[in-house]
Amino acid sequence: MVLTIKIIQVVFALSLLVLIHEAGHYFFAKLFGARVEQFYMFFNPRFSIFKCKYFGGKLHCKFFSRNTQPLEPDADLSGLADDDWRKYPDNTEYGIGWIPLGGYCAIAGMIDETKDASALSKEPQPWELRTKPAWQRFLVMFGGVFFNFILAIVLYAAILHHWGEEYLRNEDAVYGVVVNDLAYEMGFRNGDRILSFDGKEIDNFAEIQIALAHSQAESAEVLRDGDTIRIPLDESYISRILNSPGMFLPAYPFEVKELAEGSINLSSGIAPGDRVVAVDSVGMFLVHDIQKALKSHASDSVTLTVERDGCTSDIAMAVDTAGMIEVLLENDLTKFFKTTSHTYGVLAAIPAGIKKATNYIGSYVQDLKLIFTPKTKAYKQVGSFISIGRIFPGTWDWYRVWSITAMLSIMLAVLNILPIPGLDGGHILFIIVEIITRRKPSDRFMEIAQTIGMLFLIALMVFAFGNDIRSLF
Repeated sequence: MVLTIKIIQVVFALSLLVLIHEAGHYFFAKLFGARVEQFYMFFNPRFSIFKCKYFGGKLHCKFFSRNTQPLEPDADLSGLADDDWRKYPDNTEYGIGWIPLGGYCAIAGMIDETKDASALSKEPQPWELRTKPAWQRFLVMFGGVFFNFILAIVLYAAILHHWGEEYLRNEDAVYGVVVNDLAYEMGFRNGDRILSFDGKEIDNFAEIQIALAHSQAESAEVLRDGDTIRIPLDESYISRILNSPGMFLPAYPFEVKELAEGSINLSSGIAPGDRVVAVDSVGMFLVHDIQKALKSHASDSVTLTVERDGCTSDIAMAVDTAGMIEVLLENDLTKFFKTTSHTYGVLAAIPAGIKKATNYIGSYVQDLKLIFTPKTKAYKQVGSFISIGRIFPGTWDWYRVWSITAMLSIMLAVLNILPIPGLDGGHILFIIVEIITRRKPSDRFMEIAQTIGMLFLIALMVFAFGNDIRSLF
């Protein structure tokens, strides 16, 4: 069931992103009078699940129909029947394909994944994109990226308006951090209060790990037992940092929320709200310290000193074979920390959404910088659809679904703007060169560049898929 939900979420998010992206190309193409031949969500080799076209004053629809070969630009249309869709080339065919991995907007006079230069061998026509001024072609190609940025802003603004924003400031994590094995190997310790990386402070506690990777800092400054400690950092860890979630979690007190059903300590006298302050007379109060002490007494018993209503008392507790006392802990961090929260009205949510989207653009650009820096080995973390599926929750949570969709929208936009043939950025690069040199690349050159770019992208997809497969074993 979890896998099914994740698959549905991935298809939903990517379908929305591709639909909006292609709508950007469609909008500007229509605006400048370029003919949009087809607008499809999902790919449709050989046949389509659904398609429709408006002509003759009404909407015509087909289900599970074979694709028809387009006519030549100068073909005689008079011999076609009135209900033959090919007789109305000015009208866009809208449809849904059967391979749910993308979509496309086929614009007349454009070399892309839907056609090659052989389709452009005829004399250029006024409705084709290639006859439009360079600045119009630039906007048509930039339209997809632009619409994805707008979608991210709209989603972030809606999220902030509906749910608001709450986070733990790093300076308010008064008990320091709990570290995983990688962070410990790098020199961090439980209870450290992380102050800065190369002198740059971190405001949001949740962003400590990503800030560590992005900064490529040479050292970290932490507060440990009242002293400021400098920890030297090695950038060879960056690849592992990007693939090791939960390096730094907030440390918090050991407070009982309730006893587990059937707990071995039901009659011990411990009660909800009790806060442990010592184990066998050794003072400690943080969850990670007490859990470590209990594991050393597995299948034995301990005496816990608990604080209740301002008074302390000792309680004898049994410890099971796993080193647990079988109680549920309070995990509502707002009981232990001062959290920062903001609510947004409609007007306030818009600039806040712009700021959030802009910040994530900068963050993702930093990720790409790491990936294209071989010595960091961050390229090993490049993933495919499997990686995307992993970040979605196993249950349907609209907050997380929309948040992840907004993030993916920015990722799609940034990746598409890269100056690689086959991507929007490649087309934009050639248009910019044309504007500067006043010379337009030939259709043959564009076809070759498109082919090289697509081969590169296919290789990148295979590489990303290979990384995901290796991560499963």
